[in-house]
Amino acid sequence: MALMTARRVWIWLHRWTGLTLGLLLTAAALLGALMTVLRPLDEAMHPELFRAPVAAATASGVAPVASVTQASATPLETLRRRVADEFGPKSTMTIRPPREPGESLRVMVRGPAWEGTLYLDPVTVAELGRRGEAEGLANLVFELHSALLLGDTGKAVLAFTALAYLALLVTGLVLWWPTTAAQWRHAFGLKLDKGTTRGLFDLHRFGGAVLGLLLAVTVASGAWMAWRPIGGWLNALVSEAAPKPPQVGKDHGERRPLDAIVAEAQAAWPDGRVGFVQLGAADTRPVRIRFKLPGDPHPNGLSSVWAHPVDGHVLARQRWDELDLAGRSTAWIYPLHAGELFGVAHRAITGVLGLLLFGMGVTGTWLWWRRRR
Repeated sequence: MALMTARRVWIWLHRWTGLTLGLLLTAAALLGALMTVLRPLDEAMHPELFRAPVAAATASGVAPVASVTQASATPLETLRRRVADEFGPKSTMTIRPPREPGESLRVMVRGPAWEGTLYLDPVTVAELGRRGEAEGLANLVFELHSALLLGDTGKAVLAFTALAYLALLVTGLVLWWPTTAAQWRHAFGLKLDKGTTRGLFDLHRFGGAVLGLLLAVTVASGAWMAWRPIGGWLNALVSEAAPKPPQVGKDHGERRPLDAIVAEAQAAWPDGRVGFVQLGAADTRPVRIRFKLPGDPHPNGLSSVWAHPVDGHVLARQRWDELDLAGRSTAWIYPLHAGELFGVAHRAITGVLGLLLFGMGVTGTWLWWRRRR
Protein backbone atom coordinates (compact mmCIF):
# COMPACT_ATOMS: atom_id res chain seq x y z
CA MET A 1 0.00 0.00 0.00
CA ALA A 2 2.79 2.42 0.95
CA LEU A 3 4.57 1.63 -2.33
CA MET A 4 1.44 2.36 -4.36
CA THR A 5 0.89 5.63 -2.49
CA ALA A 6 4.50 6.69 -3.12
CA ARG A 7 4.14 5.85 -6.80
CA ARG A 8 0.99 7.97 -7.08
CA VAL A 9 2.89 10.88 -5.51
CA TRP A 10 5.75 10.45 -8.01
CA ILE A 11 3.29 10.33 -10.90
CA TRP A 12 1.54 13.46 -9.65
CA LEU A 13 4.85 15.35 -9.31
CA HIS A 14 6.03 14.18 -12.72
CA ARG A 15 2.79 15.05 -14.47
CA TRP A 16 2.22 18.53 -13.07
CA THR A 17 5.84 19.61 -13.17
CA GLY A 18 5.85 18.66 -16.83
CA LEU A 19 2.54 20.38 -17.58
CA THR A 20 3.58 23.66 -15.94
CA LEU A 21 7.27 24.49 -15.81
CA GLY A 22 8.16 21.71 -18.24
CA LEU A 23 6.26 23.35 -21.09
CA LEU A 24 8.31 26.54 -20.71
CA LEU A 25 11.56 24.60 -20.90
CA THR A 26 10.17 22.64 -23.85
CA ALA A 27 9.80 25.90 -25.75
CA ALA A 28 13.30 26.99 -24.71
CA ALA A 29 14.68 23.65 -25.92
CA LEU A 30 13.10 24.10 -29.35
CA LEU A 31 14.55 27.62 -29.59
CA GLY A 32 17.97 26.27 -28.59
CA ALA A 33 17.78 23.62 -31.30
CA LEU A 34 16.87 26.32 -33.82
CA MET A 35 19.91 28.36 -32.76
CA THR A 36 22.28 25.65 -33.99
CA VAL A 37 20.93 26.23 -37.50
CA LEU A 38 19.95 29.90 -37.46
CA ARG A 39 23.36 31.32 -36.54
CA PRO A 40 25.29 29.90 -39.52
CA LEU A 41 22.26 30.44 -41.77
CA ASP A 42 22.06 34.08 -40.72
CA GLU A 43 25.72 34.64 -41.55
CA ALA A 44 25.30 32.97 -44.94
CA MET A 45 22.22 35.05 -45.79
CA HIS A 46 23.69 38.40 -44.69
CA PRO A 47 27.32 38.48 -45.86
CA GLU A 48 27.14 42.28 -46.04
CA LEU A 49 27.15 42.31 -42.23
CA PHE A 50 29.38 39.42 -41.28
CA ARG A 51 31.98 39.60 -44.06
CA ALA A 52 34.39 42.45 -44.71
CA PRO A 53 35.50 43.62 -48.16
CA VAL A 54 38.34 41.61 -49.71
CA ALA A 55 40.90 44.34 -49.22
CA ALA A 56 40.07 44.65 -45.55
CA ALA A 57 40.11 40.90 -45.05
CA THR A 58 43.54 40.66 -46.65
CA ALA A 59 44.86 43.48 -44.49
CA SER A 60 43.36 42.20 -41.24
CA GLY A 61 44.57 38.60 -41.39
CA VAL A 62 44.27 36.22 -38.46
CA ALA A 63 45.72 38.60 -35.86
CA PRO A 64 43.17 41.35 -36.41
CA VAL A 65 44.05 43.95 -33.79
CA ALA A 66 47.72 44.22 -34.72
CA SER A 67 46.97 44.23 -38.43
CA VAL A 68 44.21 46.78 -38.10
CA THR A 69 46.63 49.06 -36.30
CA GLN A 70 49.04 48.82 -39.23
CA ALA A 71 46.34 49.69 -41.75
CA SER A 72 44.83 52.59 -39.85
CA ALA A 73 46.43 54.66 -37.10
CA THR A 74 43.89 54.30 -34.30
CA PRO A 75 40.74 52.47 -35.44
CA LEU A 76 39.77 51.30 -31.94
CA GLU A 77 40.17 54.77 -30.47
CA THR A 78 38.10 56.10 -33.38
CA LEU A 79 35.40 53.57 -32.47
CA ARG A 80 35.44 54.54 -28.82
CA ARG A 81 34.92 58.21 -29.63
CA ARG A 82 32.27 57.49 -32.25
CA VAL A 83 30.19 55.36 -29.89
CA ALA A 84 30.44 57.96 -27.12
CA ASP A 85 29.39 60.74 -29.51
CA GLU A 86 26.46 58.86 -31.07
CA PHE A 87 25.07 56.88 -28.14
CA GLY A 88 26.06 59.04 -25.20
CA PRO A 89 28.71 58.81 -22.48
CA LYS A 90 26.61 56.35 -20.46
CA SER A 91 26.85 53.68 -23.15
CA THR A 92 29.06 50.61 -22.80
CA MET A 93 30.71 48.87 -25.72
CA THR A 94 32.23 45.47 -26.40
CA ILE A 95 34.49 45.17 -29.44
CA ARG A 96 34.82 41.78 -31.13
CA PRO A 97 37.82 41.82 -33.50
CA PRO A 98 37.79 39.57 -36.58
CA ARG A 99 38.85 36.03 -35.76
CA GLU A 100 39.59 34.86 -39.28
CA PRO A 101 40.34 36.52 -42.62
CA GLY A 102 37.30 38.19 -44.14
CA GLU A 103 35.28 38.69 -40.96
CA SER A 104 33.81 42.05 -40.04
CA LEU A 105 34.62 43.94 -36.87
CA ARG A 106 31.65 43.95 -34.48
CA VAL A 107 30.79 46.32 -31.66
CA MET A 108 28.04 45.48 -29.17
CA VAL A 109 26.60 48.71 -27.78
CA ARG A 110 24.49 48.97 -24.62
CA GLY A 111 23.12 52.44 -24.02
CA PRO A 112 20.06 54.28 -22.68
CA ALA A 113 18.67 54.90 -26.18
CA TRP A 114 19.78 51.83 -28.15
CA GLU A 115 21.16 48.34 -27.68
CA GLY A 116 22.52 46.32 -30.56
CA THR A 117 25.51 45.50 -32.73
CA LEU A 118 27.45 47.60 -35.23
CA TYR A 119 29.17 45.77 -38.11
CA LEU A 120 32.29 47.53 -39.39
CA ASP A 121 35.10 47.24 -41.89
CA PRO A 122 38.11 46.26 -39.72
CA VAL A 123 40.51 48.55 -41.64
CA THR A 124 38.56 51.68 -42.55
CA VAL A 125 36.10 51.34 -39.61
CA ALA A 126 33.32 52.18 -42.07
CA GLU A 127 29.93 50.93 -40.95
CA LEU A 128 28.60 47.95 -42.90
CA GLY A 129 25.27 47.86 -41.05
CA ARG A 130 23.66 47.60 -37.63
CA ARG A 131 21.07 45.53 -35.83
CA GLY A 132 19.09 46.01 -32.65
CA GLU A 133 19.48 43.46 -29.88
CA ALA A 134 16.38 41.47 -30.93
CA GLU A 135 16.42 42.46 -34.62
CA GLY A 136 16.63 39.59 -37.08
CA LEU A 137 15.29 36.08 -36.54
CA ALA A 138 18.53 34.66 -35.13
CA ASN A 139 18.87 37.47 -32.57
CA LEU A 140 15.20 37.24 -31.58
CA VAL A 141 15.40 33.48 -31.07
CA PHE A 142 18.58 33.87 -29.01
CA GLU A 143 17.03 36.51 -26.75
CA LEU A 144 13.94 34.34 -26.24
CA HIS A 145 16.04 31.25 -25.55
CA SER A 146 18.40 32.95 -23.12
CA ALA A 147 16.16 35.40 -21.27
CA LEU A 148 12.57 35.32 -22.64
CA LEU A 149 13.08 38.99 -23.61
CA LEU A 150 12.86 39.78 -19.87
CA GLY A 151 16.52 40.44 -19.05
CA ASP A 152 17.78 39.12 -15.72
CA THR A 153 14.25 38.24 -14.63
CA GLY A 154 13.84 35.94 -17.63
CA LYS A 155 17.20 34.29 -16.92
CA ALA A 156 16.18 33.57 -13.34
CA VAL A 157 12.86 32.11 -14.50
CA LEU A 158 14.60 29.86 -17.02
CA ALA A 159 17.17 28.73 -14.45
CA PHE A 160 14.45 27.83 -11.94
CA THR A 161 12.54 26.03 -14.69
CA ALA A 162 15.63 24.07 -15.71
CA LEU A 163 16.25 22.98 -12.12
CA ALA A 164 12.61 21.87 -11.87
CA TYR A 165 13.04 19.93 -15.11
CA LEU A 166 15.97 18.07 -13.58
CA ALA A 167 13.55 16.94 -10.87
CA LEU A 168 11.17 15.92 -13.66
CA LEU A 169 13.84 13.69 -15.19
CA VAL A 170 14.50 12.12 -11.78
CA THR A 171 10.82 11.37 -11.17
CA GLY A 172 10.52 9.92 -14.66
CA LEU A 173 13.48 7.64 -14.01
CA VAL A 174 11.96 6.50 -10.71
CA LEU A 175 8.67 5.69 -12.42
CA TRP A 176 10.42 3.80 -15.22
CA TRP A 177 12.91 1.86 -13.09
CA PRO A 178 12.17 -1.90 -13.30
CA THR A 179 11.99 -3.81 -10.02
CA THR A 180 11.92 -7.40 -11.32
CA ALA A 181 13.85 -9.45 -13.87
CA ALA A 182 10.77 -9.70 -16.08
CA GLN A 183 10.36 -5.93 -16.07
CA TRP A 184 14.03 -5.47 -17.04
CA ARG A 185 13.50 -7.71 -20.08
CA HIS A 186 10.80 -5.33 -21.36
CA ALA A 187 12.24 -2.08 -20.01
CA PHE A 188 13.66 -0.97 -23.35
CA GLY A 189 10.94 -2.32 -25.59
CA LEU A 190 9.18 -0.12 -28.14
CA LYS A 191 5.73 -1.12 -29.36
CA LEU A 192 5.15 1.27 -32.22
CA ASP A 193 2.51 -0.90 -33.91
CA LYS A 194 -0.01 -0.72 -31.05
CA GLY A 195 -1.51 2.66 -31.87
CA THR A 196 -0.39 6.26 -31.59
CA THR A 197 -0.88 6.63 -27.85
CA ARG A 198 1.04 3.45 -26.95
CA GLY A 199 3.80 4.32 -29.41
CA LEU A 200 4.22 7.82 -27.97
CA PHE A 201 4.17 6.44 -24.43
CA ASP A 202 7.00 4.03 -25.23
CA LEU A 203 8.99 6.75 -27.01
CA HIS A 204 8.51 9.14 -24.09
CA ARG A 205 9.60 6.52 -21.58
CA PHE A 206 12.46 5.20 -23.69
CA GLY A 207 13.83 8.67 -24.49
CA GLY A 208 13.85 9.74 -20.85
CA ALA A 209 15.38 6.49 -19.59
CA VAL A 210 18.07 5.99 -22.24
CA LEU A 211 19.03 9.59 -22.97
CA GLY A 212 18.16 11.03 -19.57
CA LEU A 213 21.80 11.68 -18.63
CA LEU A 214 22.50 13.64 -21.82
CA LEU A 215 19.28 15.57 -21.36
CA ALA A 216 20.22 16.31 -17.76
CA VAL A 217 23.60 17.68 -18.88
CA THR A 218 21.90 19.93 -21.43
CA VAL A 219 19.34 21.20 -18.91
CA ALA A 220 21.83 21.67 -16.05
CA SER A 221 24.33 23.53 -18.24
CA GLY A 222 21.51 25.78 -19.44
CA ALA A 223 20.58 26.61 -15.85
CA TRP A 224 24.22 27.35 -15.09
CA MET A 225 24.54 29.74 -18.03
CA ALA A 226 21.21 31.44 -17.30
CA TRP A 227 21.71 32.31 -13.64
CA ARG A 228 25.01 33.44 -12.12
CA PRO A 229 24.06 32.77 -8.46
CA ILE A 230 24.44 29.04 -9.18
CA GLY A 231 28.16 29.59 -9.70
CA GLY A 232 28.27 31.53 -6.43
CA TRP A 233 26.70 28.58 -4.63
CA LEU A 234 29.39 26.29 -6.05
CA ASN A 235 32.14 28.64 -4.92
CA ALA A 236 30.60 28.80 -1.45
CA LEU A 237 30.73 25.00 -1.17
CA VAL A 238 34.50 25.00 -1.77
CA SER A 239 35.14 28.29 0.05
CA GLU A 240 36.32 30.16 -3.03
CA ALA A 241 35.44 33.66 -4.17
CA ALA A 242 35.14 35.01 -7.70
CA PRO A 243 37.81 37.63 -8.47
CA LYS A 244 36.54 41.19 -8.68
CA PRO A 245 37.61 43.72 -11.31
CA PRO A 246 40.39 45.98 -10.03
CA GLN A 247 39.62 49.51 -8.93
CA VAL A 248 40.61 52.49 -11.08
CA GLY A 249 42.56 55.19 -9.28
CA LYS A 250 41.93 58.91 -9.56
CA ASP A 251 45.33 59.72 -11.11
CA HIS A 252 44.45 59.37 -14.80
CA GLY A 253 47.43 61.01 -16.46
CA GLU A 254 47.54 61.47 -20.22
CA ARG A 255 44.96 59.57 -22.28
CA ARG A 256 46.37 56.81 -24.46
CA PRO A 257 44.64 55.51 -27.59
CA LEU A 258 42.66 52.33 -27.05
CA ASP A 259 44.80 50.65 -29.72
CA ALA A 260 47.93 51.18 -27.63
CA ILE A 261 46.18 49.80 -24.53
CA VAL A 262 45.18 46.65 -26.40
CA ALA A 263 48.67 46.27 -27.89
CA GLU A 264 50.24 46.44 -24.42
CA ALA A 265 47.81 43.83 -23.13
CA GLN A 266 48.61 41.61 -26.14
CA ALA A 267 52.31 41.80 -25.26
CA ALA A 268 51.53 40.06 -21.96
CA TRP A 269 50.17 37.01 -23.80
CA PRO A 270 51.59 37.10 -27.34
CA ASP A 271 50.29 33.58 -28.03
CA GLY A 272 46.71 34.56 -27.13
CA ARG A 273 43.94 35.73 -29.44
CA VAL A 274 41.95 38.81 -28.50
CA GLY A 275 38.35 37.74 -28.03
CA PHE A 276 36.71 40.94 -26.76
CA VAL A 277 37.63 44.45 -25.70
CA GLN A 278 35.11 45.62 -23.10
CA LEU A 279 34.72 49.25 -22.05
CA GLY A 280 32.55 50.64 -19.29
CA ALA A 281 30.38 53.71 -19.49
CA ALA A 282 32.88 55.94 -17.70
CA ASP A 283 36.60 56.31 -17.01
CA THR A 284 35.99 54.99 -13.50
CA ARG A 285 35.83 51.41 -14.82
CA PRO A 286 38.81 49.49 -16.19
CA VAL A 287 39.11 48.26 -19.76
CA ARG A 288 38.90 44.48 -19.95
CA ILE A 289 40.69 42.70 -22.80
CA ARG A 290 39.65 39.05 -22.99
CA PHE A 291 42.03 36.50 -24.52
CA LYS A 292 41.67 32.95 -25.71
CA LEU A 293 44.89 31.27 -24.63
CA PRO A 294 46.11 27.83 -25.73
CA GLY A 295 44.16 25.12 -23.91
CA ASP A 296 41.18 27.33 -23.06
CA PRO A 297 38.02 25.50 -24.24
CA HIS A 298 35.85 28.64 -24.14
CA PRO A 299 35.41 29.92 -27.74
CA ASN A 300 35.72 33.56 -26.62
CA GLY A 301 38.42 32.98 -24.03
CA LEU A 302 38.20 33.71 -20.30
CA SER A 303 41.70 35.03 -19.61
CA SER A 304 41.65 38.77 -18.96
CA VAL A 305 43.92 41.76 -18.79
CA TRP A 306 42.45 44.71 -16.89
CA ALA A 307 43.87 48.08 -17.91
CA HIS A 308 43.38 51.67 -16.81
CA PRO A 309 40.87 53.29 -19.21
CA VAL A 310 42.92 56.51 -19.57
CA ASP A 311 46.65 55.94 -19.17
CA GLY A 312 46.39 52.25 -20.09
CA HIS A 313 48.69 50.74 -17.46
CA VAL A 314 47.89 47.12 -16.59
CA LEU A 315 45.92 46.77 -13.35
CA ALA A 316 45.58 42.98 -13.18
CA ARG A 317 45.86 39.76 -15.18
CA GLN A 318 43.72 36.65 -14.75
CA ARG A 319 44.32 33.37 -16.59
CA TRP A 320 41.32 31.17 -17.25
CA ASP A 321 42.86 28.19 -15.44
CA GLU A 322 43.59 30.29 -12.34
CA LEU A 323 40.02 31.54 -11.86
CA ASP A 324 37.66 30.44 -9.12
CA LEU A 325 35.92 27.07 -9.47
CA ALA A 326 32.80 28.62 -11.03
CA GLY A 327 34.91 30.52 -13.58
CA ARG A 328 36.94 27.45 -14.52
CA SER A 329 33.74 25.44 -14.83
CA THR A 330 32.18 28.03 -17.15
CA ALA A 331 35.12 27.62 -19.52
CA TRP A 332 33.82 24.09 -20.20
CA ILE A 333 30.09 24.44 -19.50
CA TYR A 334 29.47 27.25 -22.00
CA PRO A 335 30.89 25.44 -25.07
CA LEU A 336 29.31 22.19 -23.85
CA HIS A 337 25.86 23.80 -23.79
CA ALA A 338 26.37 25.75 -27.04
CA GLY A 339 27.75 22.75 -28.94
CA GLU A 340 31.16 24.27 -29.62
CA LEU A 341 33.53 21.75 -28.07
CA PHE A 342 33.80 19.28 -30.96
CA GLY A 343 32.94 21.26 -34.06
CA VAL A 344 30.00 20.60 -36.36
CA ALA A 345 29.30 17.13 -34.92
CA HIS A 346 28.83 18.54 -31.43
CA ARG A 347 26.58 21.30 -32.76
CA ALA A 348 24.44 18.69 -34.51
CA ILE A 349 24.18 16.60 -31.34
CA THR A 350 23.17 19.70 -29.39
CA GLY A 351 20.42 20.42 -31.90
CA VAL A 352 19.14 16.84 -31.73
CA LEU A 353 19.07 16.92 -27.93
CA GLY A 354 17.08 20.16 -28.06
CA LEU A 355 14.57 18.54 -30.40
CA LEU A 356 14.41 15.50 -28.12
CA LEU A 357 13.64 17.73 -25.12
CA PHE A 358 10.92 19.37 -27.17
CA GLY A 359 9.58 15.96 -28.15
CA MET A 360 9.47 14.84 -24.53
CA GLY A 361 7.27 17.81 -23.69
CA VAL A 362 4.97 17.24 -26.66
CA THR A 363 4.54 13.51 -26.04
CA GLY A 364 4.01 14.03 -22.31
CA THR A 365 1.28 16.62 -22.98
CA TRP A 366 -0.35 14.36 -25.57
CA LEU A 367 -0.44 11.41 -23.16
CA TRP A 368 -1.98 13.56 -20.43
CA TRP A 369 -4.62 14.86 -22.83
CA ARG A 370 -5.50 11.37 -24.06
CA ARG A 371 -5.85 10.14 -20.50
CA ARG A 372 -8.24 13.00 -19.71
CA ARG A 373 -10.36 12.13 -22.72
